[in-house]
Amino acid sequence: MISPWVVLAVVGVYFSVLIIISRITSRNSGNEDFFIGNRESPWYVVAFGMIGATLSGVTFISVPGWVGDSQFSYLQMAIGYIFGYLVIAYVLMPTYYKLGLTSIYGYLDQRFGVSSYKTGAAYFLLSRVIGASFRLFLVAIVLQQYLMTPLGVPFWITVALTIILIWVYTSKGGIKTIIWTDTIQTLSIILVLIATIISIMGFFDWGIRDMVTAVSTSENSQIFFFDGGWSDPNNFWKQFLSGMFITIVMTGLDQDMMQKNLSIRSIGDAQKNMNTFNIVLFFVILLFLIMGALLYMYAEANGIGIPNRIVGDEAVPSTDLLFPTIAMEHLGPAVGVLFLIGLIAAAYSSADSALTSLTTSFCIDFLNFEKSEATDKKKEQTRKIVHVSFSILLFIAIQIFWWINDEAVISSLFKVAGYTYGPLLGLFAFGFYSKRTIVDKWAPVICVLAPVLSFILNLNSEKWLNGYQFGFELLLVNGALTIIGLFIVSRKVPKVQS
Repeated sequence: MISPWVVLAVVGVYFSVLIIISRITSRNSGNEDFFIGNRESPWYVVAFGMIGATLSGVTFISVPGWVGDSQFSYLQMAIGYIFGYLVIAYVLMPTYYKLGLTSIYGYLDQRFGVSSYKTGAAYFLLSRVIGASFRLFLVAIVLQQYLMTPLGVPFWITVALTIILIWVYTSKGGIKTIIWTDTIQTLSIILVLIATIISIMGFFDWGIRDMVTAVSTSENSQIFFFDGGWSDPNNFWKQFLSGMFITIVMTGLDQDMMQKNLSIRSIGDAQKNMNTFNIVLFFVILLFLIMGALLYMYAEANGIGIPNRIVGDEAVPSTDLLFPTIAMEHLGPAVGVLFLIGLIAAAYSSADSALTSLTTSFCIDFLNFEKSEATDKKKEQTRKIVHVSFSILLFIAIQIFWWINDEAVISSLFKVAGYTYGPLLGLFAFGFYSKRTIVDKWAPVICVLAPVLSFILNLNSEKWLNGYQFGFELLLVNGALTIIGLFIVSRKVPKVQS
């Protein structure tokens, strides 16, 4: 077990590096730098940094553990990601650049009207607050267990310190700082992946060829699943389509992820960024799965069972804890320290950009910064207040998760946030692929009804659909219901007489 003082030193050094980067990158920064980096971000830096932002703390912990239940089936979803990112690069981003958007939800204003615009932006704010809070909550629990509890520090102080640290290095430079801190965070994640794999290879006295053979012949290495039918959660087409549409929605229609792309000088460079990121991400996911297979081999060889998580009054086996347990307690202090850095990096690369994008969206979409006649100084003061306010909101949300203290309830809240992406998918898809115009005032009603109907369908699917259980494809149902609703309140655009 690593000493709490070592953990404290690691955390201190890590955040000191981020703060130094922030000071360097945020010199003479204004609102334009905070929101879109003055459109001067190097595409290759953004491409590398987006890896860390995409791999949240949840992914970092969970994906290796999934190997025991679903083998390498996650790679099917990663193949879907590839096609999703191509849609973003060659369908969505050219429109965003052509319109010169700072917030991508400005597209909805120009296409449909103010009600659709505000609805889309509101759904983003809701989903990102819940999602970012959930991811930070998981990391705060790990920090509490290995650092703060041994030092006698209560959980609320742990959370407050993490939020304050994020605020410190994002408050001035915003996205201009984020693209550089993301590179450090991505590098940290890749280092812990490689270090864990090398450490386990050393335990078994394997070379690279031995490791590849062991993984490829293990019981956990199956990638493609075509035989189980559509109801099989690992079915190839189900996972492929889910991966593609999740990527389109959670990256291409998400201000958090697209803000980095919009900070790049030109659409050509932005597409280079997306294509490079696309390729690298696939191989990083493959590394996660390889590491997952190795973790299970190591656990079996050392008689390590699946660790338990306390849910209510019961101890329930949780594959999410396999990687943390082996890294922190069995592979030596070097790997343990790197794991801690990787976990913090994965969580904070999502959380810091989330805080920045929340501030950006609220200022642009709800405070109308781009149309406001206020002075730059006044706008900057307002932006800082908004930034602090969202920091406090994240703190409150994490505390609520802690007070609930029920994993099932917290996971359900996280899933609820996922329902908000269906209306976004429907709004943008209808806008891009239909020439019809809608009665804008009905958009909020439709975008509330679609997730509600999707939730009811999901709740009763086993009874209504002969035992069928929805997975990620519920997003498509949600989006389809939104499109149907928009079509009902739409009309053809009258042809202009020449």
